[in-house]
Amino acid sequence: MQVNNGLTNIWVNALTVSETDIFAGTYGAGVWRRPLSELVSVSKEANYLPLDYSLSQNYPNPFNPSTTIQYQLPQSGKVTLNVYDILGREVAFLVNDFKPAGSYSVTFNASALPTGIYIYKLEAAPFSQTKKMLLLK
Repeated sequence: MQVNNGLTNIWVNALTVSETDIFAGTYGAGVWRRPLSELVSVSKEANYLPLDYSLSQNYPNPFNPSTTIQYQLPQSGKVTLNVYDILGREVAFLVNDFKPAGSYSVTFNASALPTGIYIYKLEAAPFSQTKKMLLLK
């Protein structure tokens, strides 16, 4: 069964769902509406656990004043994520907790710190890694 019947422009720029219908807004062709009951191949994505430990480069980098740091844990354990200045002084504790296996994202707000190079370090036994980031004000 064709569920895009009546959708004259396939370039959809907005999509929303109500309790019973799905709406697609298109460029110059108006709004298309279909009952959700007509959608037969909807499935939930599986939650995949990471295979390895990883610490991603922060983004954006350079940043002002906030940046995001992502990391992945293949197994549960104690995790610390700290930020250090270029002289090795600890300037922020971002994570100090037991975490289950999975993917995580942390926002670091450095509005109280001066411009400079900072190092962030993830420790989750047996994994440890550091990366650099640049704060520009």
